[in-house]
Amino acid sequence: QVQLVESGGGLVQAGGSLRLSCAASGRTFSTFTMGWFRQAPGKEREFVAAITRSGLTTYYVDSVKGRFTISRDNAKNTVYLQMNSLKPEDKGIYYCAADTRVVPPFPRTGRDAYDYWGQGTQVKVSS
Repeated sequence: QVQLVESGGGLVQAGGSLRLSCAASGRTFSTFTMGWFRQAPGKEREFVAAITRSGLTTYYVDSVKGRFTISRDNAKNTVYLQMNSLKPEDKGIYYCAADTRVVPPFPRTGRDAYDYWGQGTQVKVSS
């Protein structure tokens, strides 16, 4: 079992920044790929970013490229999502997810690739 707990969400003005954190426990964090997803009201949960076990390779959905950065600290069992230049369309509940099976190739952007999920943290962006 893997437990994931997100934090760092909040209300920010457009153009502002937030840093989300996701703390993992239960299994060896460095053995699985991590991802971030988000879900806006009335919409499907969508992939945002993913990072390999080593942290050396990352992948982003086009809409956040150049603005968001995913990173991880395996010593702290934590994955981060630094979000800059936030836009109103970035609002939603942000979920971190763990892919413990790590089936290649990277990245895997579908929800079914991830077998553990956090409870989510809400991000609101005012215009």
